[in-house]
Amino acid sequence: MVNAEKAVLTGRKSEEKIYVDYSGYRSGYKETTAKEVREKDPARLIKAAVWGMMPHGRLGREQFSKLKVYAGSEHPHAAQNPRKITVK
Repeated sequence: MVNAEKAVLTGRKSEEKIYVDYSGYRSGYKETTAKEVREKDPARLIKAAVWGMMPHGRLGREQFSKLKVYAGSEHPHAAQNPRKITVK
């Protein structure tokens, strides 16, 4: 998937949706909004959304590992000749 930076969140999700990181240490809990995540890594928004829809078993993890998300239109898969798909 390319152009993850162009993904649109409707409503107030960019301010209200929270992404949580926990390192395992006592003070290692971090909450970031979708707006902050998009500025830092737009591909994470797409990956988190797709992971939430996948089955959380062995097969789901294997399928998710094959997902490639890129923030812009540049990607290293030019030899595969990706085609543009329009979604209505």
